[in-house]
Amino acid sequence: QVQFVESGGGLVQPGGFLRLSCAHAGFTLDNHVIGWFRQAPGKEREQVACISTTNNIVYYTDSVRGRFDISRDNAKNMVFLQMNSLKPEDTAIYYCAADEYRTTVREQCITWSKFQSWGQGTQVTVSS
Repeated sequence: QVQFVESGGGLVQPGGFLRLSCAHAGFTLDNHVIGWFRQAPGKEREQVACISTTNNIVYYTDSVRGRFDISRDNAKNMVFLQMNSLKPEDTAIYYCAADEYRTTVREQCITWSKFQSWGQGTQVTVSS
């Protein structure tokens, strides 16, 4: 079973940036959708961004579109989330997970109920 390991979180001031990494060592996830998700204190987990390993199609939730960028490095079995112009409301634990590519990246990212192999997450705190 694939196991993801997230890293790169930390404390950053509003307007700052962070780059999160998600490693899936030992597995090449062909024909999958890999997503970044987050859960803030007292809130439900939500999708942030997703990318297809088949054709690099991406999806971003409205609140991060234009500020975040999801990318992947197949050779290193890693997926990244570049987060710019961070806001206090971006504070959350960020997780990555994967789902087999079945319909569209947008639909699977929004519904995300079948994503599996969740990592332990990495804490992102945006505060002055």
